[in-house]
Amino acid sequence: MRAEDHIKDVVVTDFPPLADVTDEALQSMAEAGAEVVNIHRVLNKTGANIVGELLKTQDGFFEWDHLPKGDVYDRETHAQYYYHAHAADKRFSGEHGHFHTFLRPKGMPAGIKPAKVPGATLPANKDDHLSHLVAISMDPKGIPFRLFTVNRWVTGEVWYRARAVRQMLDCFDIDHTWPSWPVNRWVTAMVTLFKPQIERLIDERDCTIKRWVGAEKGSNSPHETVFEDREREVTSYADIQIDDQITAIRKEIERRES
Repeated sequence: MRAEDHIKDVVVTDFPPLADVTDEALQSMAEAGAEVVNIHRVLNKTGANIVGELLKTQDGFFEWDHLPKGDVYDRETHAQYYYHAHAADKRFSGEHGHFHTFLRPKGMPAGIKPAKVPGATLPANKDDHLSHLVAISMDPKGIPFRLFTVNRWVTGEVWYRARAVRQMLDCFDIDHTWPSWPVNRWVTAMVTLFKPQIERLIDERDCTIKRWVGAEKGSNSPHETVFEDREREVTSYADIQIDDQITAIRKEIERRES
């Protein structure tokens, strides 16, 4: 059964207008868009793409395995990501696999703490109190087509409220060459390019959890039950198109300059 069969009630189509984005943030988005386009341009010269660039750095790729082994982690920013693919019948339609992005506590803004979840136990090592930010679905040609958020059990993250996770987005930055400089910069730029959509998805993630908790009334530990429920995986998603996003950003910049 395809993933879409389980997520019909968590699709997000309403996003805040770019007119609400600050000048500084809009410029950052424009620069990120230019970086994404340039990376695609350079890879296309040799018939490569984002997914293929990552696959070629590894010996084999199997369903569910993290790619690369051990994940990609920046010890200065404490940002992290990996790529993987579910079993064929558990993927989104047209999906090859997806990136999961994270931030660990040492890279988070000051004052951010995990949410209090009844029944949940935090890892003893505070460095393991990582937060998932967003996932990026890729098609077989290495083109992103969907952003989504997930329930706690999916990545084994520690749960942070939406407001805290939104603050983490500007801190996500992979700034080294292993295993691939183009892929590292691309993933980083994608989080900035689609920041307004990601923020909206993170907010909707919390709304979905709240709705699920409401459906579990009467349980001794409804929050813990929901966060560990293997039937509840995707908490929000939206389809994206890079060219459309860049065009919208350009038009908004031109409007402000006119």
